[in-house]
Amino acid sequence: MSPLRRRMIEDMQIRNLTPNTHRVYVAQVVRFACHFGKSPDLLGPPEIRTYLLHLTQERCLAASSVIVTVSALRFFYTVTLKRPWVVEDDIPAGRQAKKLPVVLSQEEVARFLGAVDNLKHRIILTICYATGLRISEAVRLRPAAIDSKRMVIRVEQVKAGKTVMSCCRRNSSTCSGTIGRGLTPESGYFPAACLASRSHRSPSIAPAGR
Repeated sequence: MSPLRRRMIEDMQIRNLTPNTHRVYVAQVVRFACHFGKSPDLLGPPEIRTYLLHLTQERCLAASSVIVTVSALRFFYTVTLKRPWVVEDDIPAGRQAKKLPVVLSQEEVARFLGAVDNLKHRIILTICYATGLRISEAVRLRPAAIDSKRMVIRVEQVKAGKTVMSCCRRNSSTCSGTIGRGLTPESGYFPAACLASRSHRSPSIAPAGR
């Protein structure tokens, strides 16, 4: 590992960025350097702009992918190399197209979950649906995370390194969101019926920072 890469990783560790962010940011900087065949500390804003045009015009990457690249390069140059670079002066902010989610009906959800034969997989998918968890969050759940008295699930290491409490209600009619609506104890899919979407998590319990 080169001293430059090690220093960048240490900078991300100091700022408590997640291991996944470490991997993504390092990979983006490596790809940028390989594109020009030079060490990244020998490159600057003109090369960055050229590279981003390459990503958008030639590789036709999505706006979200380009934004990740910009974030990684911004961190590398402004934090690791400590170069005074105002990204917005050289690179226009990218816009992501907003898409409306596809909301399944109660019958469609029941058919989907009923088609999963493996009990473990069905439980994981049902929890994801009922609580709005990501797959990576659901597979890390342990029995100790379930608080059956308060009907909540403690979710560790979510995105941005926070801890949240997902609330599961006994009666689906009390849910304020759309995700999870219709899942009742009688349906056989989830013992603690319904939960609203990620944005409707229990407002009385604030996320705790890392």
